[in-house]
Amino acid sequence: MLTSIPRYTMVEVTVTPKSSLADRLAQIRVRGLSPSQLVTLRASLTDEQGERFQSRAFFRADAAGEVDPGLHAALGGSYTGVWPMGLFWFLRPDTLFRRLVKRNVAGSPFLVRLEVFDGICLLTRPQDQPLASCEAERWYVGPGVQRVPIREGRVRGALFLPPGPGPFLGVIDLFGGAGGLIEFRAGLLASRGFAVLALAFFAYDDLPRTLLQIDLEYFEEAAKLLLQHPKVRGPGLGVVGVSKGAEVALAMATFLPQVVATVWINGTAFLYGNPLVYKDLHIPPIPYLTESVVLTEVGALDNLGVFTDPRDPAYSASAIPTEKIRGKVLFVVGEADRNLNSKLFAELAMARMSPASCRLLSYPGAGHLIEPPCSPLCSMSSMRGSPLPVLWGGEAQAHAKAQEHSWQEIIQFLELHLGRAATMKL
Repeated sequence: MLTSIPRYTMVEVTVTPKSSLADRLAQIRVRGLSPSQLVTLRASLTDEQGERFQSRAFFRADAAGEVDPGLHAALGGSYTGVWPMGLFWFLRPDTLFRRLVKRNVAGSPFLVRLEVFDGICLLTRPQDQPLASCEAERWYVGPGVQRVPIREGRVRGALFLPPGPGPFLGVIDLFGGAGGLIEFRAGLLASRGFAVLALAFFAYDDLPRTLLQIDLEYFEEAAKLLLQHPKVRGPGLGVVGVSKGAEVALAMATFLPQVVATVWINGTAFLYGNPLVYKDLHIPPIPYLTESVVLTEVGALDNLGVFTDPRDPAYSASAIPTEKIRGKVLFVVGEADRNLNSKLFAELAMARMSPASCRLLSYPGAGHLIEPPCSPLCSMSSMRGSPLPVLWGGEAQAHAKAQEHSWQEIIQFLELHLGRAATMKL
């Protein structure tokens, strides 16, 4: 007795390359559909804490029975239009206020499961069977990249070294007010050929649990440590910082001659909340206006009003004297940043600098957490040290474009002002 073969046994979904760095583009293709068939493509991953992130998009197959998100417009779902990496860019957590962050950078990739369902599936039940599925590996370190824990003197962090004898261009990578040690950007930069020190400065190991002051001698010690490594090429190094880390990075560029190329991402140009101390220097902070915090309807804190207008002459002593900077600074701004008025701070810093020493990249619709490309927008999330989740801002499509463009500009900026880095491929 002959039995018919169900149509879906011939459907295939592929991702190329199957294994790649998390900041690289991948091509998704579906074949074996009926012409004009409506289908749902779903992407999902589970992070190291067991939180699931999902995205979905609806497509109509072409005359050949194929769907290519790089050529065919999504009709709805998590996004609309032609977005080759839309299923990666628009991943959202099942639980509100979760942020997708790779913690075990060197140990394993994120595994993204891609599935095709017949018709339009607004919700996917456990019993729903896909027509086809596959899995993509998204790595944060390339082959041969070495992670070395750093616990020397006062310095705490992790050094990422590309494969080979070197010497490599040196970069210090800083994050913000949550503290701890965040390594995913350092791993990706090392995969581009840089020797990168992911540097913690509070709430990690035996460092202070809270940030009481910015002790610039700690960061000077870290810079000297990096430059003394036999695989790091001097005499100068780069610094990449976001949020509070950008404030620190700007201070490093101002006072430390080793810092010759600085990437400032959505930070300030003044000391806020914490004084800066360096040898005999003391820069007082502008106090936070905590009474100006707004609790939004979704339960997240809007901290935009916390930062007092720095243009008040009473706060002039709290400015980072960026006119002293002798290196180059790239300012990266998300104009929809709801954490602080980063564009204002960038403009105030640049007004004190030589035009030849600085450049501004300003992105309408981008939020506070501008990260490497293919990272989904996090517009609000819980944060260590905050009693409630924090609003970061950003519009998904504009933010995705900003991350894609700014990452390439950051790489080129560091290469230009530090020297060419050997690019790896995965």
